[in-house]
Amino acid sequence: MTFVVTDNCIKCKHTDCVEVCPVDCFYEGANMLVIHPDECIDCGVCVPECPVEAIVSDTDPTGTPDWVALNGKYSEIWPNITMKKEPFEDAEKFDGEPDKLEKYFLPDPGTGD
Repeated sequence: MTFVVTDNCIKCKHTDCVEVCPVDCFYEGANMLVIHPDECIDCGVCVPECPVEAIVSDTDPTGTPDWVALNGKYSEIWPNITMKKEPFEDAEKFDGEPDKLEKYFLPDPGTGD
């Protein structure tokens, strides 16, 4: 079992989770974070820290194999993040918006937002 970041992180990118992670398994893209599945120790301390509830267990129905694969892929590409940053200024506007992966996902961390 591992935890994964799902699409509600996109265009919000709160980093409260990063600050509490004991193994620094978060990686930062242009407009979302991901969790490295081989580094996550399944402690779950990050889950309640996410204000938009974007972190779920891979056994949760929203933690589908697609999210496990996306987190695994981009955690190998994107840089590690270990310190909390400010979320996007308009994060509240995007909280809960459906289909954010298709609409807004930026695979290159250098593209900015």
